[in-house]
Amino acid sequence: MSQNNDRQQLLHIGAVAERTELSLRTLRHYDEIGLVNPSERSEGGFRLYSEADVERILLIRRMKPLDFTLEQMREPLDVTHDVAQPDAPLEARQKSHEIEAIAIERRARWRRRSRWPMSSSRVSATSRPPLTRTMQGSARPDARVVCDAELVFTR
Repeated sequence: MSQNNDRQQLLHIGAVAERTELSLRTLRHYDEIGLVNPSERSEGGFRLYSEADVERILLIRRMKPLDFTLEQMREPLDVTHDVAQPDAPLEARQKSHEIEAIAIERRARWRRRSRWPMSSSRVSATSRPPLTRTMQGSARPDARVVCDAELVFTR
């Protein structure tokens, strides 16, 4: 793939903000604290985000309703990245199961607090955990992100 094609796949911060429904200020904050660093910078110093960067940001959005602090999100984000690699270390896979258990417990707590059935049409997309979907850009097709940071990796 040429450098020009690679550059076409990178998004400026405004496009990422629109796609993730986060503010520019929030994205800059994530960069400043090292939670999500853009893959590149333009010659003019503008942040350029890859599809993997956007997926990481979307995972953060799914963890927020589960009351993960930004600092607590670092480990699940790193483990998600590690497990998505074709040669994922055993420790990362084991840690992903621990994180999954924590996320499942937090999701159950979220459901009790919300008192809304997940199938209700009255529940908005922003107040409801998203459905299962394959992580885009994953080297492993079995890597999945399920309902608000429940990390499930088929054995």
